[in-house]
Amino acid sequence: MTTLLALDTATEACSVALLHEGNVLSHYEVIPRLHAQRLLPMIKQLLADAGVAMSALDGIAFGRGPGAFTGVRIAVGVVQGLAFALDRPVLPVSNLAVLAQRSLREHGAAQVVAAIDARMDEVYWGCYRADQGEMRLQGVEAVLPPELASLPRDAGGEWFAAGTGWGAYAERIAVATVGRDAGMLPHAEDLLALARFAWQRGEAVSADEAQPVYLRDQVATPKAPL
Repeated sequence: MTTLLALDTATEACSVALLHEGNVLSHYEVIPRLHAQRLLPMIKQLLADAGVAMSALDGIAFGRGPGAFTGVRIAVGVVQGLAFALDRPVLPVSNLAVLAQRSLREHGAAQVVAAIDARMDEVYWGCYRADQGEMRLQGVEAVLPPELASLPRDAGGEWFAAGTGWGAYAERIAVATVGRDAGMLPHAEDLLALARFAWQRGEAVSADEAQPVYLRDQVATPKAPL
């Protein structure tokens, strides 16, 4: 049976999850600015609790962003280090999709508008719909001012709002929702669920393709001198 490790550090939350012999174990902490110190110990503890050697992993999934620049880089760095050392493939997963998947698990929401506070008066935005237990992107993910956030063109039915973008900018987002969890952060357990679907479709990639997705290009690009 497939053994997968999932990890996420893209927001204030730091979490890891393991699939082994059909069972899922996870650990989740909200620890702003401590991800770099805590992530590897959390991984080692999770594997120890499960009695699984690092070498037993078939693949490693991670939150590829969008999210905090430093947090996303931490995840990418750790995943590449482990994947290169073990010669294992990786599974990049959208953090907005992870929010949607958590909304399905915790709230039974089949349609989710996920929004992460992107600072700079913007939100990371994505709309998702459940398809046989997997939250699938409808349209495209984007970073934009809250006033420009919208549902997909073919949107219908009821939508659930998830993520810190709703906590910061709800009054400026002109999208009707039936429920809201504005404090929700990505959880590696839901990242793992999405990674399992991707793994079954053969979407794993090599370690050097473990790249961050910021949506906002200028975050990683220094401004030219005046």
